[in-house]
Amino acid sequence: MKRHAIVLALLAFSQPLAAADLLQTYREARANDPVYASARAALDAGRENLPLGLAQLLPTLGASGFTQMNNYDIDFRGAAPESKRDGNTNGYGLSLTQPLFNWQSIMLYKEAGFKVAQAEAAFGQAAQDLIVRVAQAYFDVLASQDTLAFIQAQKTAISEQLAQAKRNFEVGTATITDTHEAQARFDLAVSQEIAAQSDLEIKRSALQQIIGKFPDKLTPLKPTTELSPPKPNAMEPWVTSAENENFSVRIQQAALEIASREIERSRAGHYPTLNLVGSYGRNSASISTIGTVSIGTDTTSTAVGLQFSMPLYAGGGVNAQVRQAIAGEEKARQDLENARRSAALAVRQAYLGVTNGMAQVRALEQALVSSQSALDSNKLGYEVGVRINIDVLNAQQQLYSTKRDLAKARYDTLVNGLRLKAAAGTLTEDDLESVNRLLGTS
Repeated sequence: MKRHAIVLALLAFSQPLAAADLLQTYREARANDPVYASARAALDAGRENLPLGLAQLLPTLGASGFTQMNNYDIDFRGAAPESKRDGNTNGYGLSLTQPLFNWQSIMLYKEAGFKVAQAEAAFGQAAQDLIVRVAQAYFDVLASQDTLAFIQAQKTAISEQLAQAKRNFEVGTATITDTHEAQARFDLAVSQEIAAQSDLEIKRSALQQIIGKFPDKLTPLKPTTELSPPKPNAMEPWVTSAENENFSVRIQQAALEIASREIERSRAGHYPTLNLVGSYGRNSASISTIGTVSIGTDTTSTAVGLQFSMPLYAGGGVNAQVRQAIAGEEKARQDLENARRSAALAVRQAYLGVTNGMAQVRALEQALVSSQSALDSNKLGYEVGVRINIDVLNAQQQLYSTKRDLAKARYDTLVNGLRLKAAAGTLTEDDLESVNRLLGTS
């Protein structure tokens, strides 16, 4: 039994680690990305605006107390002797203030609701940005891996062509030019391989910055992946959604509502305020004369009333604040319009990125078939002497360039699909899961 357990353990450790997929990478990013964590903390802070605004309308209750020792030296003018008295005074009190009318506080409370909505929209945007950033970084790593693999495969093919050129030169069926051309292409491939390895490390580090650790092996895109067009497959519905649901637009809509209420809050500097006030207090004092009996007093006071305040003149500051708030409202209105236009532009760019990307993928798939046929034909022609070495090398380069461009076009199309939904304000984790289903080894 012990030997059997050891064998199972060795088999378990010998199994290759499962590659992380896009959804797993995203969940790691949600737990470790500092940008997303900062946005979550900002949301928590923003939600506190509502209780802060409500606090301006609720009563305030305060308590106070004191105690002190008193020492009196009384010198009577005339024949009376000097008198010394001492004693203790202490007391406590409670005070209550309930605002009945304060327009500034009312406006602050109304602003608080829009500040919370603004914070929630900002967090929603951060959540969508995280999905796009993770997908972009994930597919950048895959694209760099593909580029490196294609360059290495091309280098292997060039080395075979170089060896064949040398053999042909040795037997006299080819010139030294063929060898030099193949050697030059091989040296270039070595240089490209070094650059591709460096680029891969950079892309892996970029993903590490988001997920908090150096990425393990990533699950690639399935070779037989079929890309789907956006739904709806028309630009205008996406533009309409972006102009109303985009999170940047929502943020600016809340900012405009806040700016509108700032005008009313500034004008409230001319308005009166009315508070209900109440107090309760008790004081105790004792005074004693040396050698005589102490004399003490206890006082209890209770008061309830209304407190009215009416500003008369503030040096023109209130009018200046109103003009400033009006200008701020106009700025918020223009910022909202800019946000709508920017969202519409972003959704148009992403939509064209998806549709044109799909057309490019189809064209490159056909080009891949043609490039493979061209390489096979050139190899056959070189063997029978109707093609030269440079023709084969060019065909090889075209084939691997087409493979690289096809892989990149697929990744870009998928990311643009996510960007399209983000610009429209509808991107969720379910959309990322749909992309994740396109990953695999088969």
